[in-house]
Amino acid sequence: MSPLDPRELLADPAQAGAYFIDARDARALADAAADLDYAVARVDFAGCAGKDEALQRIARALRFPEWFGGNWDALNDSVNDLSWWPAPGYLLLIEHAGAWQSQYADEATILVEILNDAAQDWAKARVAFWALLPLPAADLAKMAP
Repeated sequence: MSPLDPRELLADPAQAGAYFIDARDARALADAAADLDYAVARVDFAGCAGKDEALQRIARALRFPEWFGGNWDALNDSVNDLSWWPAPGYLLLIEHAGAWQSQYADEATILVEILNDAAQDWAKARVAFWALLPLPAADLAKMAP
């Protein structure tokens, strides 16, 4: 049995969502998304302090318009729009998010929920919206039930 081509996975909007992944897979997935001509946005959460800074970093990476309100509702509205950055699909790579997730667990939960909801909404239009949060393998293993 041959391994799944990451492009096949990423091309399926029904599979899209917000996922914690092994950091070693991040580059291959970003490259596969670029091969599909997806809009690829990288957000570095290293040293990120709280919700407001996280939202600012995401807004910059996804090229949000100036009217972005800097709150959860505005993030929800913006990730469900993206009309300023038309693409056949989207990949948001939120790197170095482990420490932020640990320190701001409630905010991290809200962020993942918003990104998952956006992926489901985009899937209705047959557009893949992926939000990947790469973690070191050891940290990822700790999350497993």
